[in-house]
Amino acid sequence: MNSENRKLLVVEDDPGLQSQLRWCFEGYDVVIAGDKESALVELRRHEPPVVTLDLGLPPDPANVSVGLETLQEILKLSPHTKIIVVTGNEDHENAVKSIALGAYDFYQKPVDAQLLGLIVDRAHRLYALEKENRRLVAQGGNSPLGGIIASSPEMVKACRMVEKVAPTDATTLILGESGTGKELFARALHDLSLRSEKRFVAINCAAIPDTLLESELFGYEKGAFTGAAKQTKGKIECAHGGTLFLDEIGDLPGALQAKLLRFLQERVIERVGGREEIPIDVRVVCATHQNLDSLIQDGGFRQDLYFRISEIRLEIPPLRKRQGDIVTIGRALLQRQAQQQGCSLRGFSDDAIAALDAYEWPGNVRELENRIKRAVIMAEGAQVTAEDLELAVPDEQIPLSTLRQVREDAERKALKRALTRADGNMSRAAEVLGITRPTLYSLLEKYQMRE
Repeated sequence: MNSENRKLLVVEDDPGLQSQLRWCFEGYDVVIAGDKESALVELRRHEPPVVTLDLGLPPDPANVSVGLETLQEILKLSPHTKIIVVTGNEDHENAVKSIALGAYDFYQKPVDAQLLGLIVDRAHRLYALEKENRRLVAQGGNSPLGGIIASSPEMVKACRMVEKVAPTDATTLILGESGTGKELFARALHDLSLRSEKRFVAINCAAIPDTLLESELFGYEKGAFTGAAKQTKGKIECAHGGTLFLDEIGDLPGALQAKLLRFLQERVIERVGGREEIPIDVRVVCATHQNLDSLIQDGGFRQDLYFRISEIRLEIPPLRKRQGDIVTIGRALLQRQAQQQGCSLRGFSDDAIAALDAYEWPGNVRELENRIKRAVIMAEGAQVTAEDLELAVPDEQIPLSTLRQVREDAERKALKRALTRADGNMSRAAEVLGITRPTLYSLLEKYQMRE
C-alpha cells in the first residue's frame, strides 16, 4: 500500500493518548484531531481511509452524544471510510450502538498497541479491496473484458487467453455452465479485435424453433415460404465485417449443422429460397453449456463441425471453482445494486460471507446477481445478511487466519525447507535463511523443532 493510502485520522481529545496513538501507528501518516469540528476539517483535507474515534469528545467528554454525532457526520461526508470506535472499558452498549450506526469496529480502553494496530491494518486492507471493487464496477462496459471481474487464477487465465486470441480471426468455442458469463467473454473477444467497430450479432440457437432458425441464420428471399413478403437478411449476413456469436450451438438441429459447416468452410451463404451465393467476412464465436464430446458419441453433433468451430477452446470455470471470486463479485454486484436502488448498504455481514462461500451456486454468476438484487431490496439493516440472501449459514465456519498465524506458518515452512536443503547443517541453514545462528536456534526453539 503506498503512502497516499496510509493516512489515519485519530480523533482523541486526551493529549497523552494522542501521543500514545501516534506512536502506535508510526507506519502510518497520522493526523490528529481533538474535537468534532477539527475532525471534520481534517477528514475533508486528507480523506483518510481509516479513522479511530473516541466517543467522549468535548464539550462534554463524559457524554457520548458528540462522539456519535461525529461518527454520523464522517459517514455522511465519506461513507466508505472505516471508523474504529474507541470506548471505555464498561461502555459495551455504546460500542454496539456505534456498529449499528455504521462503524467498522470498536476497541475498548486501555489501548493495546499491537491489537489496535491489527484492527487498523485490517480496516485499511478492506478499504483498499472495496475501493478496487468500486473501480471495477465503475468501469462497467468500458472494461477491456466487458466488466468481467476476475481475481481467481482460473478466471485470470481465461482473461489472458481472450487477450491473446481476440486480435486473430480464429473460430472460438466457449464452454461453460449456464450463467458463467459466456456471452461476456464473446463480447470481449469482439471488443478487443480488429472488428470492434463493426457489429456484434448474437443468436441463441436454443431459443428459436427449428422451423424458423434456418431463415433467422441465413435469411430468405421474397416468396420463399408463406408470409415471406420481402427479401430479408439473416443474422450471418447482418454480421458481415464483424462478429457472429452462436450461443448454445449444441442445440443446433442436424440439418442446420451441415449447412453451417458449409458456410464455415466456404464463407458463402444462400438465403432460403435463393440460389445466389453471398460471400461473408465474419468472425465466428460459438458457446454451449453441453458436453459436445458426449453429443458426438451419441450422434447428436457432427464431429467435423466440432473441429471447425473449436480452433480455439475457451473453458469458463463454474463460480464454485473460482477461488475467492464469489465474495469479490458479490461485493461489486452489491455496490452496483445499492446504487441503482438508492440504498446505503455497507457490505455483507459475517454470516452472509460464510453463506456465500459455502453455497454451491448451480446458477453461477446469474444466480448470484439475482439473489443480491433481491437482498438489496429486502434488507432492513446496514448490511446484507445470510437471511436476506435466503442462504443457510454453514454449521462450522472456517476462521480467517490472523497475520500472526500466517507469519508463523510461513516461518515454519521456511525453516523446514532450509534445514532440508542444508541437510541439517545449522550454519548453512542460517545462511540460506539470511539470519544468524542464534536467531535460527531461537526460531527452532519457538516452534519446538529442535531435536
